[in-house]
Amino acid sequence: MSNISYKPTDGLSYDPNEPVYWDPAALAGEVERVFEVCHGCRMCFKFCDSFPSLFDFIDGNDGDVTQLTEAQTAQVMDECFQCKLCEVQCPYTPRDDHEFQLDFPKLVHRYQAQRVRKDGLSFRDRMLSNPTGLGKIARMSFGMANVMNRVSAHRWFMHTFLGIHKDKLLPEFASRTFEAWAESEGKMGEPGGEVVVFQTCYVDANEPQIGRDTLEVLEHNDVDVRCTRGLQCCGMPSWEHGDLDSVRAQAKENLDRLEPFVEAGAKVMAINPSCSMMLRREYPELVASEDKERAQKLAEAIVDPSEFVFQLRKEKRLKDDFQSSPGERIAYHAPCHTRAQAIGFKGRDLIKKLPGVSKVSTVMECCGHDGTYAMKVESFEASQRAGKRSFEGMQEAEADIYATDCPLAAIQFEQFAGKRALHPMSVLAKSYRGESFGTEVIVAEDAAQHDNKEG
Repeated sequence: MSNISYKPTDGLSYDPNEPVYWDPAALAGEVERVFEVCHGCRMCFKFCDSFPSLFDFIDGNDGDVTQLTEAQTAQVMDECFQCKLCEVQCPYTPRDDHEFQLDFPKLVHRYQAQRVRKDGLSFRDRMLSNPTGLGKIARMSFGMANVMNRVSAHRWFMHTFLGIHKDKLLPEFASRTFEAWAESEGKMGEPGGEVVVFQTCYVDANEPQIGRDTLEVLEHNDVDVRCTRGLQCCGMPSWEHGDLDSVRAQAKENLDRLEPFVEAGAKVMAINPSCSMMLRREYPELVASEDKERAQKLAEAIVDPSEFVFQLRKEKRLKDDFQSSPGERIAYHAPCHTRAQAIGFKGRDLIKKLPGVSKVSTVMECCGHDGTYAMKVESFEASQRAGKRSFEGMQEAEADIYATDCPLAAIQFEQFAGKRALHPMSVLAKSYRGESFGTEVIVAEDAAQHDNKEG
């Protein structure tokens, strides 16, 4: 077995605009190198199944990375769910300007992109890559989609023929989108203002109340906030399946819609941290060459809601006329993709200042939902293993309410930790309104029954 250099090969590329990015031999050389570096380090054993599998495969071949089979390499790549925590912890990344230039999540994306270009997408993955389309279909069903998602026979069909796990608690679809509400309320505006909202496809189709709460908090604090029409999915669901063409089409549409606001000096507030990460960190590399300059300008304008509102507090602009308390003890979950953007724990720090709050426990472990990963038959159980420490951390806090900036993490906590988490903007909005905070506990095994009652 010859020694493998830790330094980049000639095949290093994380930019799909470079021809070498699509060269299978160049990718294979980089996969071998990165696997060897990870084998020698082993810091990331705890984040997902990719690394334990990788180390087991290498150890089973007497430490020889070159002896991994194609099937073993594919398993390692498929078990990555893009939480980005390995990149956050890794000491060898481009972010740290290290000579090894190692970015494991981007290597996985490159592998998946080459595979999709060669083999195409499955029907299940194509469906999950289009949350906007799923939302439209659900609204056309006049609520039947939500009803059927709670019917065991239908869930068995989805499990068997579509690959959506029968036990996964799925998000419900709203009867009216956030965009439709914003239009009816006169929230659409011309380019300008301090902030334009990128509500995200999840908030738009599934939980528009989070978007309404975000606008309410901003308007209560005299922020000139505006909405715009026709925003598309950020592209994260497409990219987690390796579908670059769809990502670029969605990105181009979003750039067309948001560029006038950015040019007018507005910040772009992406409500979901996965979406803000996509726009802030992924667009500049993934978009077509002609869109790179404006993608970089958009990236520089992206803000997270808690990040922006916390800045209002620093500027002494945040009003403190809160009318109710969320309780004494709060459990706050820091989403992986917030950490990947180095935003800090601004949602937690805002909640700390609410009346009556005496302790906020911070949970930084991954919840395991990770886009569509937790929904799939082959990864539903793995998502629970990945999220186990976060579920335990939330429960051990013995909190009055759970909070997280990630709406999908909230679903995980409802199913596996017994209580649905609120978005920090919803916590602030409820407190400004003087609403009571319910503290009913839903034990994990009763989550499905609770969902039936709510429906």
